[in-house]
Amino acid sequence: MYAAGRLDADSEGLLLLTDQGRLQQRLTDPAFGHWRRYWVQVEGDLSKANPDAGAAVERLRSGVMVQGRTSLPALARLLAGAEVEAAVLPERQPPIRQRLQVPTSWMELELREGRNRQVRRMTAAIGYPTLRLIRMGIDLMDNLPPLNLRGLEPGRWRPATAEEDGRLRQLLCGPVPGRGGRAGGGKSGQGGPGG
Repeated sequence: MYAAGRLDADSEGLLLLTDQGRLQQRLTDPAFGHWRRYWVQVEGDLSKANPDAGAAVERLRSGVMVQGRTSLPALARLLAGAEVEAAVLPERQPPIRQRLQVPTSWMELELREGRNRQVRRMTAAIGYPTLRLIRMGIDLMDNLPPLNLRGLEPGRWRPATAEEDGRLRQLLCGPVPGRGGRAGGGKSGQGGPGG
């Protein structure tokens, strides 16, 4: 069994498990560009009342330095309180720390790469440490809605629906993006016999 991506012990949300190594590779290799959507509760005020908030979110959209390399540009937007309340997020166990004098904010962040603790490192790099992180969806890049958590309670799982299974199988039929090296592909630049 393979996990298509990983969630650290402090994170919550959608985790796709598969018995097909190729499918796991297609979903996690940045060359395939599958967006993963996260809702992130951060420490600090990202509202319009904060003059630095817009610049901080723009830095995420441009890419920030993470582990000595600039991250790929992210899709980032602030989440309104009403949107978070409407989502009826379950209580986190254990609960996040609450500091009475420090406000918190929610944002939606979408990434095409998945480095170790990347979302947490990115929000820390812009000065807003992550308090809670929920993977809300995985985009299969097929012009249909992303796979998501809708209808799943925390700690629960379900098999893929017939429609989702068909969409996942279709990923294995698509072209393989070019990789580095010389013409002919492959990480080593070896194009096969005589390559």
